[in-house]
Amino acid sequence: MSFEIREKTEKKPQRAVLIGIGLPGEIGRDRFALLAELVDLVTNLGYGIAESRVVWTRELQAKYLCGIGKAEEIQSIAAQYNADCLVLDNMLSPSQQREWEELVGVPVKDREEIILDIFAQRARTREAVMQVDLARMQYALPRMAGMWQHLDRQRGGSGGGKGGGAAARGEGEKQIEVDRRLARERIEMIRRDLKQVRQQRATQRKERIRHGIPTAAIVGYTNAGKSSLLNVLTNAGVLAQDILFATLDTTSRKIELPDGQSLVLTDTVGFIRNLPHRLVEAFKSTLEEAVMADLLVHVVDASDADAPQHYATTCAVLEDLNVGEKPVILVGNKLDQIRDEERDGVLSRLREVAGNAPFVPMSVTRGEGVQELLSECVKILAHRVQIATYRIPQAEARLLAIMHRDGKVESVEYEGNNIVVRATLPKEFAARIESYREI
Repeated sequence: MSFEIREKTEKKPQRAVLIGIGLPGEIGRDRFALLAELVDLVTNLGYGIAESRVVWTRELQAKYLCGIGKAEEIQSIAAQYNADCLVLDNMLSPSQQREWEELVGVPVKDREEIILDIFAQRARTREAVMQVDLARMQYALPRMAGMWQHLDRQRGGSGGGKGGGAAARGEGEKQIEVDRRLARERIEMIRRDLKQVRQQRATQRKERIRHGIPTAAIVGYTNAGKSSLLNVLTNAGVLAQDILFATLDTTSRKIELPDGQSLVLTDTVGFIRNLPHRLVEAFKSTLEEAVMADLLVHVVDASDADAPQHYATTCAVLEDLNVGEKPVILVGNKLDQIRDEERDGVLSRLREVAGNAPFVPMSVTRGEGVQELLSECVKILAHRVQIATYRIPQAEARLLAIMHRDGKVESVEYEGNNIVVRATLPKEFAARIESYREI
């Protein structure tokens, strides 16, 4: 039984019980917030939820995370609600997952598997599908050992093959070796394909750099409104829904800033607390857009009470990617969902979070704050452009087309065999035509 077969044959649970095991040192508010987030994730998968609660343990145990007493308490909760699936809002090792399934007698999923299922449901492009497949195969590989054990139990374990070896192995043991080999081959194939994708993306990035076009990556917590912001600024038509991980695919669009220079905006995958590390690894080709960007537009849902924690979560992932000290604009989105009497307090807290970075309150759905955001982009990128007048021979008229494409042309006059152009241009391009600049 492979992981893929299990996924296809497994029905969506109608009575799932969700349990967050509160570990020593955890803050109660954070644990309950994580559980509420898990409820949203599981609901997005179409599961029926019979119960959700936090169960605290005094010390961390290897077998179940918690002690046997708390494990039996959770078992009784699952039995009380006649659960057909137990979802634990924790990360489980393969052995812990098997121990839990033996204890409760129903399928057990951890937070990581739920997030992987959500990503698999949302992936649309070939690149996103490959990245999710890689993460899922890496998750499933160490869990394959328990998938074939039932065959050995049914057939009495290893037989009496002469001299041991393959003939002495149980059917499950032989099958798990085949499954693992196929899984590893599949993982290596996906990695090779993703490497090609990274190379293609790098080529596209070099072309943008050659033309001196700056880039901005839109980053932030899932469902903060990143895709909606891209749509408002560029009419990109990106899927933007009020659901977790509405889009996993990067979309890049070019806009013209008020000072005339071009800016390429790229939407990126949303983050979430306790995001599985293997997903960060799998999506590195996508997240490289944030790594290589000239500035970051960090979007938070200002109407969410946990916005500061969401900001910190995104910053932590970006730190893991070695993003470094990039210029950042913090956008407090969804102003329209905040009560008037609470707005000043909410914005004050987010300004504190922003520190010295520019902070722009916005309502993307109403178009509020758009011009303020573009103005902040202009301020940050002002050093990248040059405003000047150029006298270009008509034989080099192709340069005028590039000026229109990559900059802002303010005026064009024809004087004899020359074209006199007043324009705002990226400094990289301006340097190439410096000989035509009028002093």
